[in-house]
Amino acid sequence: MKLSTFNALHSRNYRLYFYGQFVSLIGTWMQRTAVSWIIYTLTHSTFMLGLTFFAGQFPSFVLGLFGGVVSDRYDRFRVLLTTQIASLIQASILAILILMGHYKVWELLVLSVLLGCINAFDVPSRQSLVYDMVDDKSTIPNALALNSSMVNLARLIGPAIAGVVLEKLGAGICFVLNAASFIAVIVSLLRMRLKPYEPRPHDKKVWTDDLREGFAYLKQTPSIAKVILMLAVMSLLVIPYATMMPVYAKVIFHGDATTFGYIDSFIGLGAVTGALYLASLPSSANRKRILWMNTILFGLGLILFSYTTWFPLAMVFAMLSGFGMMAQTTVSNTIIQTTVAPAMRGRVISYFAMAYFGLQPLGSLLIGAISHYIGAPATLLAEGLAALAVVGIFWKYLRKEEGEEEELPTVSAIKQTKWTTAKM
Repeated sequence: MKLSTFNALHSRNYRLYFYGQFVSLIGTWMQRTAVSWIIYTLTHSTFMLGLTFFAGQFPSFVLGLFGGVVSDRYDRFRVLLTTQIASLIQASILAILILMGHYKVWELLVLSVLLGCINAFDVPSRQSLVYDMVDDKSTIPNALALNSSMVNLARLIGPAIAGVVLEKLGAGICFVLNAASFIAVIVSLLRMRLKPYEPRPHDKKVWTDDLREGFAYLKQTPSIAKVILMLAVMSLLVIPYATMMPVYAKVIFHGDATTFGYIDSFIGLGAVTGALYLASLPSSANRKRILWMNTILFGLGLILFSYTTWFPLAMVFAMLSGFGMMAQTTVSNTIIQTTVAPAMRGRVISYFAMAYFGLQPLGSLLIGAISHYIGAPATLLAEGLAALAVVGIFWKYLRKEEGEEEELPTVSAIKQTKWTTAKM
């Protein structure tokens, strides 16, 4: 592996963030795996799996724009520190509830909604703060790719550990470990040496001027808007395929919680491989080409996985799907982060978060309902075909050379809205 693959880790602040967040994300994936398994074990309903995912992610859709405004208006570091402490409290409550043994499905759903509300403010601030953590701004694409490596390596490790812990020690320990993992990221944040925050005067109304500016900026930058729109369609129709994995573990492969953990881990292994591949690419790589190629790869992986009943071969296709999904999402984020005006970063990332995190729960409800009538394999086949259809719909845009369609706001618009449109 090239040394350039890890260039962003030369920045002390980003290095602290990377290792602390990595520990926390392992705990997060353990919790997600345990919650899905508990819900499916209690209800045996694919619809309830979709509803659980909906409860955890939909608040990001409802509150995401407000979270973006908060990120642009206030100290992103303090916002992020606050959301991490709030996540620690949520995880601790969930751990206590499970250990007491008197939990109900509605209680798990309420706590999932609470975490979703926290994430609506966490994601814009965390993604925007990456820019400030990195000393050499030319390594921003590398930092974003390493972020994806971190997320998906945690996805590889977390579910595998969760599967074993669920079988040997019980669900309560999964939640205890997740609560403890937040201490790592909080400590890493407190050890950072960021530039002092300089408050800016706010003479605009949040729900009118700030939000209107964010939407107007997207209208004047179609190169960003089309990427977000494409990601939104994928998040609604394709990415929620993970909702079906407990069904595959228990019904298709006749397994248990450990089998479920293995499936998630192989998806994560493919995603980690894809992230490292992106991190090793030169800055001159054509990101649009990578975007359409990996979206096709994602769709083909789901199509091949859908009706495969031999577990080893299915895991190969699961890795292929994970590779394509991760690359598709990360490249979309990179295109946005390297194009957006600094003063608009929080709000634009909130649109990205709404498209990615906000529409997935709606998709999970849709996928869960459809699979109830046509079955999990047919549903995954349809999702794979939908990914190929998305590439066809956006083909004209994706085939354009990068930079050919860059339409940043005009000078008059910049003066009118007081945006800072300097490129990163």
